[in-house]
Amino acid sequence: MYAVGLMSGTSLDGIDAALVEIDNFGKKTKIKLIEFITTSIPLDVKDEIKRACSEEQSSVDLICSLNFKLGYLFAEATKNVCNKAGITLENLDFIASHGQTIYHLPKSRDSFIPSTLQIGEPAIIAYETGVKVVSNFRVMDMASGGEGAPLVPYSEYIIYGSDEENIALQNIGGIGNVTVIPKGGDINSIFAFDTGPGNMIIDEVCQRLFKLNYDEDGKIAANGEIQNDILDDLMSHSYINAFPPKTTGREEFGQQFVDELLKKYNNKKPEDILSTVTMFTAKSIAVNYKNFIMNKVNLNKVIIGGGGAHNKTLLSYLKNELPNVSIVTQDDIGLSSDAKEAIAFVILGNETLNNNFSNVPSATGAKEKVILGNITPNPIRRV
Repeated sequence: MYAVGLMSGTSLDGIDAALVEIDNFGKKTKIKLIEFITTSIPLDVKDEIKRACSEEQSSVDLICSLNFKLGYLFAEATKNVCNKAGITLENLDFIASHGQTIYHLPKSRDSFIPSTLQIGEPAIIAYETGVKVVSNFRVMDMASGGEGAPLVPYSEYIIYGSDEENIALQNIGGIGNVTVIPKGGDINSIFAFDTGPGNMIIDEVCQRLFKLNYDEDGKIAANGEIQNDILDDLMSHSYINAFPPKTTGREEFGQQFVDELLKKYNNKKPEDILSTVTMFTAKSIAVNYKNFIMNKVNLNKVIIGGGGAHNKTLLSYLKNELPNVSIVTQDDIGLSSDAKEAIAFVILGNETLNNNFSNVPSATGAKEKVILGNITPNPIRRV
C-alpha cells in the first residue's frame, strides 16, 4: 500500500509530507520511504497560527477559518509529494494527518479539563485528494486518561526495537521528546515524555533578533557566549524537573515565553542570548536523561531526529552534556531526520485501519491501549 503522512509541528517550519510504502501491521509492519518534501507555510497563515495559539489574540472565527485553510494546504502538500514521486492520487490508499496543534492542555487548570485541539480539516483533505484520511490521533488517548502525547513511541518501537542495545530516540522539533526502548523489551517496557523546548525558543529568538527563520547549522549561536545567569533562570522552569509522564508545547515555551525573556535580558548581546537558549535546549534534554532515564536504563545510543538534528552547535552542546553516551542523528544511520514524524503517523494510521491500538500507556499515562484516530472516507463514490 501507498500512504502519505502529514505533520505540521509546533516549530511551524513547514508541512512535512512523507510518501511511504507500507505493508502488514503491528510488529510485522514493513515500511519504506519513497519521497519526502517540506512545504513552507505562507507567512500570513503562520501568523494566524501563532495568533490562534495565543490566549490573548485567539478567536473562534480565526480558528474556524484556519481549520479549513490548513486543510487545503495539507491537501496540496499531499498532491505535491505524490507528483514528485510520479505516483497518482488514485494509487494512494490513505493519508494520515496529525494536523496543527492549536492548544494542548494535558492536565486540568482552573475550570478547564484535560483536552487538546489539532486543526487542518480532514474533510477538505479527503475531498481535494479523493483519498481516505485518518486524523485526530491524540483525542482517544486523552479520552482514556492519557495526556495525548507523545504518540511516536509506538512507531519507534516498530522501527527501532533492538535485542542488543538500549536506545533513546530524541526528537528535536519545536518541542523535544524522547522515547526509551530497552533492549529485548516489549511495548510495555517503553517509556517516553517531552523533555522541554526543542527549536521553538531558538527559532523565535532568531526571528526576533536576527530576522532569520532559524539559525542554520547553529552558526550564530557558535559565535556567542553562554550567559550562566540566563541559563540558570531558564533551567529553573518548573517543567524541566517535573516527573514524567509529561507533555508541553507552545503554551509553555512559545511567543509569550520569549517576550518575557527578551524584555528581562535586553542588555545582553543577541549572539549570547541565542547561544544560551540553544544550550537551554541541550541542557534540559540532558537533565531529563540524568533524572528520569539513566537511573533506569544504561543507554547505549541516542538517535537524534527532527530539525534540531541539523543544528551542529546544539548537537555539540548535547554531546558535552552527555559525554558517556553515543549520540548520532537519523541521517548518520541512513534514515531521515526530517521525515521521521510524518512516517510515524503513517504507521499510526495504518494501525487504526487495521483496528489495532497504537498508543503506549507507559508513555502517555492512559488507562489502557486504544485505537487512535478518526477516519474520513473518500467522499467521491467511483463507479
